[in-house]
Amino acid sequence: MIALIFFSALLWDKAQAWGFKDGVLHNSIWLERAAGVYHRESRSGKYQLTYAEAKAVCEYEGGHLATYQQLEAARKIGFHVCAAGWMAKGRVGYPIVKAGANCGFGKTGIVDYGIRLNRSERWDAYCYNPNGKECGGVFTDSKHVFKSPGYPNEYENEQICYWHIRVKYGQRIHLQFLEFDVEDDTACMADFLEIYDSYDDINGFVGRFCGDELPDDIISTGNVMTLKFLTDASVTAGGFQIRYITMDAPSKSSDGKNTTSQGKTNFLSGKFGIM
Repeated sequence: MIALIFFSALLWDKAQAWGFKDGVLHNSIWLERAAGVYHRESRSGKYQLTYAEAKAVCEYEGGHLATYQQLEAARKIGFHVCAAGWMAKGRVGYPIVKAGANCGFGKTGIVDYGIRLNRSERWDAYCYNPNGKECGGVFTDSKHVFKSPGYPNEYENEQICYWHIRVKYGQRIHLQFLEFDVEDDTACMADFLEIYDSYDDINGFVGRFCGDELPDDIISTGNVMTLKFLTDASVTAGGFQIRYITMDAPSKSSDGKNTTSQGKTNFLSGKFGIM
């Protein structure tokens, strides 16, 4: 069955005090290793890190706060996050690839809040570490198989990983779950995988998945999708393998009449994509 989804010292003290392991989760969008820029947020949510705390968590991981130039270089190859974060020298901003009404004030580029005089303001963080551990990615190929961190070994506790898929405009993305084993929980509040029919985790929420049953295949409404994997502080599982392939969008003459071999799939109206 295919579900077609529509969506209209100080450093050490600081790292230990609010806790890299206990207080800050991985919220990473890893691009090519050469880019090395990724996003961090506090476990308690967005905009909880002072400049000192943001600097501490990046350095605790073996990196440092990204410079404006490093963030822009990452943005140019697809790094898009709708969350303001600290950069080097006390600067705050965030990278926008595609203009949108709800993020970036309708503009692309680095949304720059400038150098902040008050270093106690609370934002997220943009770190730079080209040799850091992979967790997530940005994919533009016509097909790809990606896996949970460490697969086929069990994934680790306290991670947030993002995978962004962006294919040619006019195409759709067909997700197929090959293996799936994520800590089971009635409401999927512990470890879970979320899927979004958009290029971020703000819009187009499709669903949240956990347990060991393979989810149904999912077909995007446009040429972009985002997957977010979050794990808590206890209990791990085998992880997952997910394959995606691209497919052409249905022609106007066939909208609403497409079927699978079982004759059960209806393509819903609507269009979403980025060039």
